[in-house]
Amino acid sequence: MTRLPDFRLETYFSRWEFTARHHLTASDAQTMTMAELLALAGPEDREAWDGLALGYTETFGDQGLRRAIAGMYENVEAEDVLCFGGAQEGLNLAMQVLLEPGDHAVVVTPCYQSAETIPLSLCEVTGVALDERDDWALDLDAVEAALRPTTRVVSVNFPNNPTGKIIPAADFLRLAELCEERGIRLFSDEVYRGLESDPARALPQAADLSDRALSLNVTSKSLGLPGLRVGWIACRDRELRSRLERAKHYTTICNAAPSEVLARIAVTARERILARNRAIIAENTPRFDAFFAEFGELFDWRAPDGGCVAYPRYLGADGVEAFCTGLVEEAGVLLLPASIYRSELTPTPTDRFRIGLGRRDPGPALDAFGDWLRKR
Repeated sequence: MTRLPDFRLETYFSRWEFTARHHLTASDAQTMTMAELLALAGPEDREAWDGLALGYTETFGDQGLRRAIAGMYENVEAEDVLCFGGAQEGLNLAMQVLLEPGDHAVVVTPCYQSAETIPLSLCEVTGVALDERDDWALDLDAVEAALRPTTRVVSVNFPNNPTGKIIPAADFLRLAELCEERGIRLFSDEVYRGLESDPARALPQAADLSDRALSLNVTSKSLGLPGLRVGWIACRDRELRSRLERAKHYTTICNAAPSEVLARIAVTARERILARNRAIIAENTPRFDAFFAEFGELFDWRAPDGGCVAYPRYLGADGVEAFCTGLVEEAGVLLLPASIYRSELTPTPTDRFRIGLGRRDPGPALDAFGDWLRKR
């Protein structure tokens, strides 16, 4: 395994996330307080919380949590779920278990950096870029052309971070078929599922489509509870699940007991939480539409199909990197510039930035943003 590069997003956030006055690039939906979450608990979960003993938990995860997670899928049982310390641990260990030198992987870009850099540290990787010129469409012919006899994994993320793109369900089904026909693992990052602007566009979950596929999810994004640090992989391949569990023995061993009970409450109440978060995004979207329309000479804006982040283009002559730096230093408004999402695998846009729509009351941030633009 080669040395991993610095994680650009986290390095950038370590400088600005908790010091900028306005976090306008948040990738998670609106969070809630402990009191708000506990108010959603049923009697059994509330009793489990009140009587919780702070000992070790099962490596696979709390049984009640795994049953609740399985309820999110059509063909997944509780035994098909393995919990992790956030989605990052699940992604990392899955790639280390699935890939080795001599193998090949295909990764769709742009993407969360570790979805690319971890496979690259293990084996050969081919990138297939979403087509910026065609509404971020995924070219399935390009995916098929990238496959080799040694291809072990195809990694995708929809709704996509950072573009907010959702591909048609027929394309996702065909992608799953391509992988199934060739014995390839489809690794599907589904952390924004449930935040589709049109719920009818929600894609099938990979683990429901094939017993070889892996569905990655987490409480952090759509549910807005990143402080719990609970993620999971759903996969119906028992032998692979066992290998993932053994890999977890070398990292977190088990999740935090309080987090698992709180995650169980959240997953059980997911429909109420997701409905609330979709409503926040729906309320915010016209405000962002109006903002970018006011400064139409500077931005090419499109609201996301799903999730709570978008990836507009900056048209200013100074370039997006200088623009984002000036905005956070002078106005305290944090955005993520395109360099955070650059890829070693494919060309990626250099004139875009990530902005978040999932938090309540973006008004003060947009006001500060607009005032700064008007003064330039």
